Amino acid sequence: MARVAIVTGGSRGIGAAISKALKAEGVTVAATYAGNDEAAAAFTAETGIKTYKWNVADYDDCAAGIAKVEADLGPVDILVNNAGITRDAPFHKMTKDQWHQVIDTNLTGLFNMTHNVWGGMRERKFGRIVSISSINGQKGQFAQSNYAAAKAGDIGFTKALAQEGARAGITVNVVAPGYINTEMMSTIPEKVMDQIVGAIPVGRLGEAEEIARAVTFLASDDAGFVTGSTLTANGGQYMV
Repeated sequence: MARVAIVTGGSRGIGAAISKALKAEGVTVAATYAGNDEAAAAFTAETGIKTYKWNVADYDDCAAGIAKVEADLGPVDILVNNAGITRDAPFHKMTKDQWHQVIDTNLTGLFNMTHNVWGGMRERKFGRIVSISSINGQKGQFAQSNYAAAKAGDIGFTKALAQEGARAGITVNVVAPGYINTEMMSTIPEKVMDQIVGAIPVGRLGEAEEIARAVTFLASDDAGFVTGSTLTANGGQYMV
């Protein structure tokens, strides 16, 4: 039976790699995005994966978007909570808006999305929730108190929800990437990049496709005995 998946932030970067990998496994994928219409259209043209525009920080927006996906593609079996933003600043300079923007997207967004698919998954006795956290949610990072708090919260959310979903056939897991070779990383100055890579034991950045392969396993039927877990994919930079 073909599964249906939603990947938030699924048309660019790590999210795009996850969307493509799930499609390659025979999953029908809906990729959400927040604002870049041109990139979303190009992604659909390239991959044939449908894109849907909504803000994961808005509960009602998520409810309406998920209803549209289910009307188009069928009930959602797999949810990948990938959408995320950064608003970095040292804490003494961080504004209330910078704090709330990151928490609302990177943490509350998990509630908004998951809450709107949870009932259907419980009724069907099957579900896969995979959320993308970060190495910085595990070890912290200077000028990222908002981001680190949200990404650490993603892990706590997962551990608690996994206990509720287990007997209903729903697994809930996290992938926590380290530094990945995406468009965002290309803006980092060379000197800083050298320092980052120098701290990674395998001596390189990760690739988005490597994160995608971890997600496709956790989203598969074969991963039914794996729940409440955090899969760290950071090249040995931080071990837990």
